[in-house]
Amino acid sequence: MLEEERKYEVAAGFTMPDLTECVPEGGRLIVRPQRKLRAIYFDTTDLRLARAGACLRYRRGDDEPWTVKLPTEAPGVRTEVSMAGPAATPPERLLDLVTVYTRGVPVAPVVTLTTVRQAYQLCDRDDRVAVEVVDDTVSVPDGRRVALKFREIEVERKAGRARLLDRVEVALRDAGALVGDFTPKHVRALGPAALQPPDWPTTPARLPRRPTVADVVRVAIQRDIARVVTHDPLVRLRAPVGQDDTAVHQMRVGCRRLRSDLRTFAPVLDREWARRLRTELGWLGAALGAARDAEVLRARLRQTAAQDPLAPLDPASVARIDADLAVRQEDALAALDKVMGDERYHRLLDALLEAWHEPQVARHAEESAEAILPRLAVRPYKRLAYGGAGVVGAGQLDPNAPDEVWHAVRRNGKRARHAVEAVAAVIGGEASALASALERVQELLGEHQDAAVAAQTWLAIANADPDDHVLATTAGRLYERERAAIRAARAAFPAAWRAASRRRLTEWMR
Repeated sequence: MLEEERKYEVAAGFTMPDLTECVPEGGRLIVRPQRKLRAIYFDTTDLRLARAGACLRYRRGDDEPWTVKLPTEAPGVRTEVSMAGPAATPPERLLDLVTVYTRGVPVAPVVTLTTVRQAYQLCDRDDRVAVEVVDDTVSVPDGRRVALKFREIEVERKAGRARLLDRVEVALRDAGALVGDFTPKHVRALGPAALQPPDWPTTPARLPRRPTVADVVRVAIQRDIARVVTHDPLVRLRAPVGQDDTAVHQMRVGCRRLRSDLRTFAPVLDREWARRLRTELGWLGAALGAARDAEVLRARLRQTAAQDPLAPLDPASVARIDADLAVRQEDALAALDKVMGDERYHRLLDALLEAWHEPQVARHAEESAEAILPRLAVRPYKRLAYGGAGVVGAGQLDPNAPDEVWHAVRRNGKRARHAVEAVAAVIGGEASALASALERVQELLGEHQDAAVAAQTWLAIANADPDDHVLATTAGRLYERERAAIRAARAAFPAAWRAASRRRLTEWMR
């Protein structure tokens, strides 16, 4: 679940204002009995969690005493996961969620907080808690003495709207509260060491106005790595990242883009360093790919089955196919969990962190990016256009060629698009226009491949149960719809390729 809160600094003698004026119409204010809380925070010796804005704590007296909080891009909003477990050992599930920050390094107690809490709940007309206001007096014990003591107020949004937080803020500020930053209690208690920069910076670096080759390589690699590590916890939580997207997809994209960028920049990178990193990313990418393929097939089944409302398919057979795919997806996700819990993955995270800060640029590091980078896009583009190594060029694709031939061109298309996009970030102009044209080429080739894989999958599932004739009929109808999608993609491809091979768009590579 997402936790959205605001913090306020108050003096020891601060008096809480009357919050009844802030209660939603028809609702009521509940003043909870005062509680004394004792929380133990766990972290690595170098406080990797605290520095990243994450936490792992055990709070005695809660129904689910173990809690992990993970940062998000929005200030004051964190992902919170709680569960039961004995006090001595953090649950493995929660340790997994912070792997991207700890990188497998053990955690141990680092600070204990004692909090006297007075809670106020603002309920709506349905008696749901819309906003909770907590007045906390926090003590940091050090043996028999108190090392630090402070008071703060937190306002957390529950079932209410964001504007209710604004209403409460006005009341608090009128009473003398000061808007605080989003520094968590335990970070404040741990002091300067917990306020040092995180291992993973929050955003990739920006390109300078006149970037060198090293600048471009660093920014490209950081962008890809950020995509991988940001989605690591969300993959473990099975969390969506948008209406039509998933964390598995985004993490896989980051993994594939990084492998592609390492290939594009290979002429200026340390060869052995790039090779090792690509190998490890390939290992991770294979596990992500299996999970993503199952996602795509399930989404495609729904899309293809609903394609013609006037000719509906047998719902029981569609459900039967989806059940088969659901098993595949769960198996793939379980295998992915195993990969992401392996020490090899921890070592990969260490390697990615090293790559973030010090990519091994071996040649042309300080030369102008504009002078060097166009050469790096030429080879993958030519491979797409003219073929090679047994793969035909995009301009020579036979409309009646086997699906495998089209798939091979798709792989070359992806590499060319990624290479041109990496260069377009610096050159802009026609390079950006070419990147957009290649995106359309890639969309068609991707649709072609998805339809081809889906068509064979529907038949394979039906063939596994030959006595179910209704299932066989449904699979056959799904198959024909996928083949129609393939024909449509093939028909649209020549125009898309002509647009991506216009001399005006490719002149900069010459």
